[in-house]
Amino acid sequence: MELSYDEIRRIHRLEKSTAKLVKVDPEFYSDLQEFLVEAKAEYLDSLKDFSSTKARDFTNLKKMAEEIFALRTKKLLNSSLVASRTGEEEDSGMAAQEKKAFMEMLSVLEKHNRLLGSIFSEKKGGDANRDLNTLSVEILSDIPAFVGADMKEYGPFRKGGTARLPVKIARLLSTQKLVKAGP
Repeated sequence: MELSYDEIRRIHRLEKSTAKLVKVDPEFYSDLQEFLVEAKAEYLDSLKDFSSTKARDFTNLKKMAEEIFALRTKKLLNSSLVASRTGEEEDSGMAAQEKKAFMEMLSVLEKHNRLLGSIFSEKKGGDANRDLNTLSVEILSDIPAFVGADMKEYGPFRKGGTARLPVKIARLLSTQKLVKAGP
């Protein structure tokens, strides 16, 4: 679909007035980029002629494009959140880039939702508790053995190694630049 200033204005107006994503072609962002490149060239040419109308048109066009993107991003985030809770994936009317982002957001939200499942898991001492209470860290400097606030001994650790440490100890060592969060 060939974009025009009027079509962009129509999409902008609809995005502002509706809660759902306005249906656009899968190539919307590619078409928008092409249109903006052409409009910018016209704008630059108009500067030679001192045409304030073209300058104003391009400024308005740029603002509309930025607002469309911001509004669509917000709606995309809301759609992915709803889809992660209901299991109903509705990606029609999205541009190709938005469909990809939508699927990636769903994946992240599904991983996050598994955290809730592990909190309510009835396993004791299994992987669920370990993942919630410890962090895997990469050792950045040699660290001698020490006793943590839980009165357990940790270390010694060698630079370049990895370890699983209680979250509080890992954070403390991280603030001292002795470790960094690992895989």
